[in-house]
Amino acid sequence: MAALDGKKILVIATNYGVEQDEIVVPTDQLRERGADVTVAGQESGSIETLVGDKDPGKSVSVDTTIGSVDGAGDYDALVVPGGTINADTIRQDSDAVALVKAFAEAGKPVAAICHGPWTLIEAGVLQGKTITSFPSLQTDVRNAGAEWVDQEVQVDGGLITSRNPDDLPAFVDAIEQALTA
Repeated sequence: MAALDGKKILVIATNYGVEQDEIVVPTDQLRERGADVTVAGQESGSIETLVGDKDPGKSVSVDTTIGSVDGAGDYDALVVPGGTINADTIRQDSDAVALVKAFAEAGKPVAAICHGPWTLIEAGVLQGKTITSFPSLQTDVRNAGAEWVDQEVQVDGGLITSRNPDDLPAFVDAIEQALTA
């Protein structure tokens, strides 16, 4: 039996501009650990990833759309990958922001990496928390009422955050730990 058997994880992203490894690595590794991972895009079809916000990356199949997900009830955790284009776009998506709020209010893990915490800021779930992110977000994080730290993974209650693709091993491990604790 795998560690995450029976766990359902939702990954939300735009259909263009997600940092390749920040969606591919968690999705693949969480599936390898037994989780049922659903990838939700803003539109059906596929997500066109980027490497370093500029070079084309892999395509990721979309299982459902963000707008068709009915809250946090069907899932155990939410993952918000980064990529500057993705993160800046998805934080303006009211359905994505509502999902972040719903997971946080339900006390379910919300994991965001790199620029992904922009959506957590938009959802208003950072007040009094300590998180990490890509360094350029630290002023935004502080303005949202949170403390920013520079480390590979930061867990504060149900929030799991990491800085960049180099932190993915610790990020994925922290998601697993949150779901098996």
